[in-house]
Amino acid sequence: MTDNRKALVLFSGGQDSTTCLAWALDRFAEVETLAFDYGQRHRIELDCRNTVRAEIARQFPHWAVKLGADHLLDLSLLGQISDTALTSERAIELQANGLPNTFVPGRNLLFLTFAATLAYRRGASVLVGGMCETDFSGYPDCRDNTMKAMQVALSLGLDTPMTLDTPLMFIDKAATWRLADSLGGGALVKLIVEDTHTCYLGERGELHDWGHGCGHCPACALRANGFAAYRAAA
Repeated sequence: MTDNRKALVLFSGGQDSTTCLAWALDRFAEVETLAFDYGQRHRIELDCRNTVRAEIARQFPHWAVKLGADHLLDLSLLGQISDTALTSERAIELQANGLPNTFVPGRNLLFLTFAATLAYRRGASVLVGGMCETDFSGYPDCRDNTMKAMQVALSLGLDTPMTLDTPLMFIDKAATWRLADSLGGGALVKLIVEDTHTCYLGERGELHDWGHGCGHCPACALRANGFAAYRAAA
């Protein structure tokens, strides 16, 4: 059964957001996408997302008819007030508070606020994000309680129901690969391997069996380990 609501997917061009885009296209009558340029070190993801959208439309025509407009918002101010390993050239390491310095404070809170604002204007009532508290780096703005609180706040602040769907919230990276497989088979898995971007350092050189990346940053490690587990269980 197709859900007749319009969904807006927070689509960065990475593995998780691409899987969420496929998940949304499989469920909703119309789907739009949204990304943010906040001065991220791995800004190459913004280029990759255009390829991913085009390939999804080409390879999955039953989804192409549902895929609507794409939006890119300039949130460079976030990068200007951040001092993190995702917004400046510095080594990735743990901070005194136990969080990695790849944590960009307030990032998902701002993303969801701007996404809800755009959704309101575009007639969408569902926001879809790839936040996850199973295989993640401990970011507090990726946790389920944060997402539930944001859903309530956005719905109250806009005086209209705003549903926040996070299909990856309680699954690990191996299960994320399996979800992509169940949605689009080997073609979608191949697309994610070859065309999406996850590496924090923005490296697109070598193509590993799990995708492009440096192979040693936290994002690459999660993706690679998840892919190995997915393949082992196949």
